Amino acid sequence: MSEGHLQTSESLSPSLTLTASVTTFPNIKESPAATKTADLRASVSSSAATRANIKAKPTPARIFLGKFFKSLAGFIRSFAIIFIIIALWEAFPRFNWIDPFLLPRFSDVVSGFITLLKTGEFFKHFNVSIVRISSGFFGGLCLAIPIGVFMGWFKTFEEYVNPVVEACRNSSVLTLYPIFILLFGIGEQAKIAIIMWGTTWVVLLNTISGVKNVDPVLIKSARSMGVKDLPLLWKVVLPAATPSIITGVRLGASNSILILIAAEMIGSNSGLGFMIFYFEARYAIPEMYSGVIFLALMGVTVHEILCRVERYLTSWHEKSIYFGT
Repeated sequence: MSEGHLQTSESLSPSLTLTASVTTFPNIKESPAATKTADLRASVSSSAATRANIKAKPTPARIFLGKFFKSLAGFIRSFAIIFIIIALWEAFPRFNWIDPFLLPRFSDVVSGFITLLKTGEFFKHFNVSIVRISSGFFGGLCLAIPIGVFMGWFKTFEEYVNPVVEACRNSSVLTLYPIFILLFGIGEQAKIAIIMWGTTWVVLLNTISGVKNVDPVLIKSARSMGVKDLPLLWKVVLPAATPSIITGVRLGASNSILILIAAEMIGSNSGLGFMIFYFEARYAIPEMYSGVIFLALMGVTVHEILCRVERYLTSWHEKSIYFGT
């Protein structure tokens, strides 16, 4: 072999030499100790992967318990203050820290409410109040939402109607109640009309605000696709203004309950407001407090129902905010 050929073979890299040696002796086998070590590593890695899969896929029982304890913790956080107030209410008159005649024990209030349920007197007043508040509230919605949409969308219409709206909405509702009695009499019409009056303005203002604050990009996009005024109002503006309208509806519901009780206390012989006033005049204090607590629970219930309706009607709005569109 020539000298040049020897120099070329000596200049080969160690990796090539190692490769050649491996390919030259293919029958070399690993030792038993190395084989056991490799098997042990494989079993450890497989067990770790199994544990990871178990952690990644919890059992249905574990999912149920997690949701249950999460809901329980949320319930405790939400009602902890209420439970503390009830405990203090029960303790103060029980230990004579306050006059039990002015503030009876909470257990006595619950007992008085149960008595009203058994005698049926509560349901008589409750049914009357529900009819009054439903008629006035929904009547106010039917009046406020269409007028608010047209005032927010048509500027000329708003210019004509706005002075009257501003004058009416700044008038005290209860101050106008004698006028409603004079016009409609002391019967049901005056009470329904005053509830309708008090509900209308807050819903009207929120509807106007919602229509005016619709994203201009939505309107321009719809117009660019050839959508005319009325279809644009119905298919684009109203859905976009729904969150603001529902907020006005919730505020109007709270106002309607307050106006109902005031109207029933002033001139009525039935209803929850009359019941509270009647028991106060008879010094039936536990029954009076039971009526007050029920009205508070009624307001909370109505508010929660309207919040759920709002989440249902505006689910698209929440999703668009979540995805940043």
